[in-house]
Amino acid sequence: MSTDIQQSPDMNPADKRSNGELIRLDQVTKRFGDNTVLDHLDFSVEAGKHVTLIGPSGSGKTTILRLLMTLTKPDEGTITVDGQHLFPASDKEVREVRKKIGMVFQQFNLFPNMPVLRNITEAPVTVLGLSKDEAEERARELLDLVGLADKCDAYPAQLSGGQQQRVAIARALAMRPQVLLLDEVTSALDPELVAGVLDVLRDIARSTDITMLCVTHEMNFARDISDQVLMFDSGRIIEAGAPEKIFSEPEQDRTREFLSAVL
Repeated sequence: MSTDIQQSPDMNPADKRSNGELIRLDQVTKRFGDNTVLDHLDFSVEAGKHVTLIGPSGSGKTTILRLLMTLTKPDEGTITVDGQHLFPASDKEVREVRKKIGMVFQQFNLFPNMPVLRNITEAPVTVLGLSKDEAEERARELLDLVGLADKCDAYPAQLSGGQQQRVAIARALAMRPQVLLLDEVTSALDPELVAGVLDVLRDIARSTDITMLCVTHEMNFARDISDQVLMFDSGRIIEAGAPEKIFSEPEQDRTREFLSAVL
């Protein structure tokens, strides 16, 4: 199994940072009622790596992203990002760590009453304290990156679903996060719009050093952009490896069964 997810229980956060580790979950457990969604989970992601989580619905993949976004809290365990505790941590510490993390959701979650440009500049101005001019310059560069340079003044309702998702990607990148979380970002799109969004993400993966943690059922996309693929089942990682290994020669019967259903 790759060293990206091996446990290092004696390593302190400072040592981890020196080894390039950016995200770490140690013995993280999350329950919803009697349902254990994550079961004493250990894994880490190195800075600059692209890691894709695959597995059946309900296996805990999206819960990991929600924990990193502090949309929910673990019942047990610790989470660190860039050597700083995200859990357990004070509210002030959480706010500082959260600035390093951006997320693109299944639903686009754009502000319907704001034009595209302001959708992208709002958080950099209010959270990061950028000037309006600096935020707008960054937003225009990102809109050009995602192929929507001519949509600055459009409102979300005037855009297709694929265009809205590309705006959401630009909005996440506008915060200059160290980590970009992608949660089934094409699942709400019509099939003909999926390829355009995935092409944008491929470009970002190839042209930036941003760390990406991706939940997707788009297996060809996962094969293309991933440094490592983790197979989840019942809140645990049951197999991990390079995409060529996972998709071509999986070791676990459960992985083979899952891939035969989705490929």
